[in-house]
Amino acid sequence: MPDNSTPASIAGLPIDTIELAALRMIVEGTAQATAEDFFRSLVRNLSIVTGVTNAFIAEFADSKTRVRTLAFWMDGEFVQNQQWELAGTPCEVVLWGKLCHYPENVGLLFPSGGEGVESFLGVPLQDADGDILGHLAVFDHRAMPPEPRLLYTFQLFAARAAAELSRVRAVERLHQSEERFRDLFDEAPIAYVHEDFQSRFIRANRAAIRILGMAPEQVSGTVGKSFIPDTPDAQRRFRDAFASIGRGTDTNGVVLELRRQDNGQPIWIQWWSKPDPGGQYTRTMFIDITDRVLMEREQARLQAENLYLQDEIKSVHNFEEIIGRSEAILSVLSNVRRVAVTDASVLIQGESGTGKELIARAVHSASKRCDKPLIKVNCAALPTGLVESELFGHEKGAFTGAIAKRIGRFELADGGTIFLDEIGEIPLEVQVKLLRVLQEQEFDRVGGKSPIKVNVRVIAATNRNLLQEVKDKAFREDLYYRLNVFPLTTPPLRERIEDIPLLVRFMIEKFAVRVGKRVKGVGAKSMQRLQSYPWPGNIRELENVIERAIILADEAIIEISPEMLPGSIGPADVQAGSKQGGTLESVEREHIRAVLGQANWIIEGPKGAARTLDLHPSTLRYRMKKLGITPDRH
Repeated sequence: MPDNSTPASIAGLPIDTIELAALRMIVEGTAQATAEDFFRSLVRNLSIVTGVTNAFIAEFADSKTRVRTLAFWMDGEFVQNQQWELAGTPCEVVLWGKLCHYPENVGLLFPSGGEGVESFLGVPLQDADGDILGHLAVFDHRAMPPEPRLLYTFQLFAARAAAELSRVRAVERLHQSEERFRDLFDEAPIAYVHEDFQSRFIRANRAAIRILGMAPEQVSGTVGKSFIPDTPDAQRRFRDAFASIGRGTDTNGVVLELRRQDNGQPIWIQWWSKPDPGGQYTRTMFIDITDRVLMEREQARLQAENLYLQDEIKSVHNFEEIIGRSEAILSVLSNVRRVAVTDASVLIQGESGTGKELIARAVHSASKRCDKPLIKVNCAALPTGLVESELFGHEKGAFTGAIAKRIGRFELADGGTIFLDEIGEIPLEVQVKLLRVLQEQEFDRVGGKSPIKVNVRVIAATNRNLLQEVKDKAFREDLYYRLNVFPLTTPPLRERIEDIPLLVRFMIEKFAVRVGKRVKGVGAKSMQRLQSYPWPGNIRELENVIERAIILADEAIIEISPEMLPGSIGPADVQAGSKQGGTLESVEREHIRAVLGQANWIIEGPKGAARTLDLHPSTLRYRMKKLGITPDRH
């Protein structure tokens, strides 16, 4: 470029000196300037340093196909900013992302690029993320040879221009963000408050003002802790929360009780607060949870009332479905209450159908493990070869068919209770492992290599005489004594005759709904018959009889026919047999034999034994065959 186009202070100097001069002009020319003044100073000094008569800095306008200048220096003076479409101009190439230099013939190459323009040099302005913000350009009516000094100087100015344009954009975004924040702060549905470290309000949004019962003009000077009621718990919660902020830590989700400023009504808020990064105030937000707190209090009250009512019901009806007020059942339930609060193993013995599982559930529900699972295992229903796997689980591949790992019942019951029904059916080889669980609270899965610790309470039940099983070497003695820490015996129904009306009423309500009939009760004669029957099948047999009677019933009062209770005998006979030490079967056999003897072994007819026993003749013959009753031979 000719020397007469370059100021005397620049021309002829070495390139490093030129660079220093350019840098000095950038710094000195823009040190106190920002935004528009900065860009005007930049393009003016760029023209001086490069010796090019025209320079401008531009940004995108409405789209990336149109630009507008931020500062335009032309022929020694600033001109009005302009806009133009990029298509067909040298600027279009610059915005592809590379420096573009046309030393000459720009007018021929770009007819719309400007009248009389001979040369053009432009560079895109990119931010730190590589996004193109605009471009810096110089052009001249003379040729502009590609001198390294010119290109390097131009890049220095471009870097400074890009930095300032990025800053301006950031400031604009910050201002927009502040406006949005101000709107969000004021209009947010969540309450926001700024307080100093003496709890004085600096600002509060509309939600906070509404929740606290304040007027907008009352915000300034209000002290936050003045909303805290003068109760020890509320004051302690506030002191702990506010002290944590003073230590520079966040406080999350604290529930505080407050009083509204306008009417003193109690409110509860959930409160989050953290120090401002500048350390001048705290930023607090909270939500009104008054409705939730009041609802939870009401739920707690209703729950306590419900528990009280349940306790009242249980005091009359005992535990859950254990129905009865006889001395026999009340004695059992009294022992249930005693043992339930401990972790002692319980062994429940009794005939089939006497409710051993209900007793086990009662022990669990009254224990401290009641919120943990009660796992039931019917040992008699498990195949012999799979008992160990069911109880303790197995590893994959432990035996043929073990295609995946299985969690055993003891592991499922961890923390709770396991009910081993029909415990006498467990094979001897598995009893050893069960003994280890009771003693050491650990076991190994089948195929496992490391012991598994558990905390399980064991309740076992059986209708067998386990002591006899021990004598017969069918049950381990040490396991028996581990299980029999606290024995419970469920009384047979024949020892609970006074409970039969309660049980019948309960079963009618249960089965009538299932069958779809309206049943009010049982006839008086039928009730006497039910109370006279010895019930070898106990409550399970009673259930079957009542359900069958409801199905057959045509009236609201059901009747129990003699055919439904084969071999009925009176309670006096049962008591006499019991006192003589006879079994139920022997008592029944002797009673039938006595009636047959009185009837001269005549079964049917008006004077037959069937009529006296209130049995169908075929039923009597069946009972005689079952009990081995035959006429005496003389």
